[in-house]
Amino acid sequence: MKRHAIILFATVLALILCVTKPALTEERITIGRIEEALLLPQGVKLSARIDTGSAICSLDARDLKISGNMAQFKLPKPYGGLELLLPVVRWGHVRSTNTREIRPVVQLEIRLGPRLLLVEANLTDRSQFKYPLLVGRNALKQGFLVDVSKWNVAPPDDRQKVQAP
Repeated sequence: MKRHAIILFATVLALILCVTKPALTEERITIGRIEEALLLPQGVKLSARIDTGSAICSLDARDLKISGNMAQFKLPKPYGGLELLLPVVRWGHVRSTNTREIRPVVQLEIRLGPRLLLVEANLTDRSQFKYPLLVGRNALKQGFLVDVSKWNVAPPDDRQKVQAP
């Protein structure tokens, strides 16, 4: 009798948890494989490759110099060549097909579509790549769906002040 009561109690509890589980209310924004992102507060538009295989974002950092815990670098000339000085929040291990590297990681504020995001990005010279910004899963998990058959479907909209969930 005790065993039946425990099973009944567990079943009722499971049903209650299923029914009362909060619904996913966050609106997912569909983006394509290539998008424009806005680097803030500088207001620089960067072409970005959306990469679900990359754990974190990566930013093209030219003439990178590390002094203490500060990273000094320039954006590529086609994107203004602006010089930035940002604190290094940590050092990240990056694996690619041919190499393993340790790169400085900084926090960036970017706008992707209508969303304002605070993301970590590793810094590296991406001059051999077409896109200066690679958007990784750390940004994508903040309310995005990727449709690889599309591109430039969610331009950064500075009029909307939608924070990431």
